[in-house]
Amino acid sequence: MRAARLISLLLLLQSREVMTAAELARELEVSERTVYRDVVALSAAGVPVYADRGPTGGYRLLGGYRTRLTGMTRDEAEALFLAGLPGPAGEMGLADAVAAAELKVLAALPPSLRDAPARTGQRFHLDVPGWYHHRTAPPTWLTELAGAVWRDRVVTLRYRRGEHEVTRRIRPYGLVLKSGTWYLVGRVGEDVRTYRVDRVTAVTTEEETFEREPDFDLAAYWQRQAASFLRSMLRAEVTLRLSPVGLRVLRHLVDAPFGYDEAVAAASGPDEQGWSTIRLPVESVDVAYAQLLGLGPEVEVCDPPELRARLAEAAARTVALYATGRQSPTDGDSGRGRAAVEDSGP
Repeated sequence: MRAARLISLLLLLQSREVMTAAELARELEVSERTVYRDVVALSAAGVPVYADRGPTGGYRLLGGYRTRLTGMTRDEAEALFLAGLPGPAGEMGLADAVAAAELKVLAALPPSLRDAPARTGQRFHLDVPGWYHHRTAPPTWLTELAGAVWRDRVVTLRYRRGEHEVTRRIRPYGLVLKSGTWYLVGRVGEDVRTYRVDRVTAVTTEEETFEREPDFDLAAYWQRQAASFLRSMLRAEVTLRLSPVGLRVLRHLVDAPFGYDEAVAAASGPDEQGWSTIRLPVESVDVAYAQLLGLGPEVEVCDPPELRARLAEAAARTVALYATGRQSPTDGDSGRGRAAVEDSGP
């Protein structure tokens, strides 16, 4: 541990030129007394480190001394590609490896490029979860599964399927983070399957390793599976007349954008009123009812009859509700209400 800390101290000085004992102690998570001892050890090993006194002083390396001993390990080199996803990397137990890899790369950069990480962090930020999704604790077995994925180790896991649990022996190929949910992709027998990590109840990592197919493309596999899953959900179809506004807003209400795109491409119209007719694949009539309510008078259901009747009934009840003559207690504040909504967020 001390050898690793000494290398980290050296790389910190190499990348930041001058640091106080307090700054080094904070970065290395040790006491200032430990920093003093480590500096003496570096000096005894021949590293030209010295201290400047005064309010702007601190430890520095003499004469721009640099070492090529960055010592990047395989874990750190692989974790470097996850540096843009600090949250997911941390959930997989790789936060320390990512931090070490970033420090070693920073130490290897020439002085003119030392501000690159800060410039990038100021200008770009990746926020993975969707709106209204609060980050929760990572799944219990995520770190264990990530270790098996990195090292190509066979795992035996118990998996909750409905009210029952099943046991599977898996060659874990990869992990996918989709909308805040982790999925494990692995081969079971001759099939490649996908499992939600938060439904895994137990994991045993075995000593046996496996060789993955060199042409297996995790991103391509996931794209195919995701498209297939969404298509499998669309078991019904509805025929709609949509105004130009309804046609545009519908994209944000349906679950499968590719279903919308295909339906619009095959649409008939616009007619003399500017409305278009489309045949839209949907999960069910119930789901379509909930989605189409949001379009109000911008959509007319042509088929199936039961969906048309349900929306007509909803429209009639809405008219009756507003025809009672009762005034909403917020009617007098409608202008302030609009301003509050308009200024409330992105």
